[in-house]
Amino acid sequence: MRGSSAIRLIAALLAGLLSASFAQAQSLELVGNYTWTERVEGFGGFSSIEVSDNGSTFLATTDKGLFGQGVFLRRGGRIVGIDDAKFRPILDTEGAPLISYRTDAEGLAVRGGDIFVSFEGQHVVRRFSGTDGPSQILKMPRWVRQLQKNSGLEALAIDTQGVLYMVPERSGRLERPFPVWRWTKGKWDSALRISRSNGFLVVGADFGPDGRLYVLERYFNGVSGFATRVRSFVVGAEALSDEQVLLTTTTGTHDNLEGIGVWRNAAGNIRVTLISDDNFRFLQRTEFVEYRLIP
Repeated sequence: MRGSSAIRLIAALLAGLLSASFAQAQSLELVGNYTWTERVEGFGGFSSIEVSDNGSTFLATTDKGLFGQGVFLRRGGRIVGIDDAKFRPILDTEGAPLISYRTDAEGLAVRGGDIFVSFEGQHVVRRFSGTDGPSQILKMPRWVRQLQKNSGLEALAIDTQGVLYMVPERSGRLERPFPVWRWTKGKWDSALRISRSNGFLVVGADFGPDGRLYVLERYFNGVSGFATRVRSFVVGAEALSDEQVLLTTTTGTHDNLEGIGVWRNAAGNIRVTLISDDNFRFLQRTEFVEYRLIP
């Protein structure tokens, strides 16, 4: 083969590889946002959300120990209101409302009739059979005793097989990956890790209809506000792979986004719905933000 022909062939092969790589890359495109307000005592502080498979309804938890749920009103595919909003106290094992530091609900995962909620103050996961009944505390791994105060069990997600995944907000060191604990058949394992970078901390997770694990991360930059990152992974038996950074916002683009729900609309497109924690401060807001996945 002559030199010029060989060069052209190599260039064509490289172009094909680059095209295939770009074709596989995905990103999130903003659909819209909506500020939610309700005249309910204790409203605010939303740290998690689960969205129904078709995106019509949601369930959320708050830092003050409430379940919140409602129906999305959409126009042109964008959220324009919330209908039929209901709020109930999260109950302990005796059926009484949680009190004191035990109320700080952070992670949420729903599968079938089971609702799982993780808590930051007490470092436990509670299981419910509905939003109006008592809870059962899962047997927790010894590792949770090492978690930092106010940086505990931040994210929960559950796959189609009913395996529960739990991620803390902090890993203990800037260069240390976040541990991912899996709960199945009454036991925990710690085989998985999520890489940590650029100051982002894990605040939410959900499995999408494509089977990938979507992880919501937050970076706080003082008076400038919050930056948001969303990554997705393929989950294997021993590792997470095929990391894709779908979204990285500039500081101040959104409020303090902490909850993530991933679903598919009637057109077959994946949507990502996020909710913010206003920390019960008048300078912040409870904000729904929706993105669509662009192949």
